[in-house]
Amino acid sequence: MPGLNRVQLMGNLGKDPEARFTPTGKQVVKFSLAVSKRWKNDSGMQEHTEWINIEAWGRLAEICNEYLRKGSFVFVEGRIKTDKYQDDSDVTRYFTKVVINQMQMLDKKPADDVITGEMPAEYEA
Repeated sequence: MPGLNRVQLMGNLGKDPEARFTPTGKQVVKFSLAVSKRWKNDSGMQEHTEWINIEAWGRLAEICNEYLRKGSFVFVEGRIKTDKYQDDSDVTRYFTKVVINQMQMLDKKPADDVITGEMPAEYEA
C-alpha cells in the first residue's frame, strides 16, 4: 500500500525568497516560513514559532520570487523531503524541508486561484 506525504502550512515568510538556477536552467526558490501556535495557560498567553524551510521549483518558483517578500502571509502545500550533505569536518548532516507544489498568497488582496508548479523528475516519488 502506498504511503502519504502531504503537508499544508500557513505562515509568514521569515526572509525574502532566494532564487537560483540549476545547470539545466530550472529555477528553484528557497525561503523560511514561520508557523506560530498560541495558547493560554496559568501564566498568560504563550506562543511558539516553528521555522520551516520551503523549496519551490519551476514556474511556482518564479511566482514566489516575483511576488513574495519577508513577512508575506501564505498558504503552501507540498511534501516533506530530507537531504544530507558532508560538512567541513566530513560529518554527514541531515536537514528537512518542504518541497511545495501549491502556494496561495493570503496578504491584502486574496487570490482566487491556487498556484501550482511542476516538480523536476528527480523529485517525483
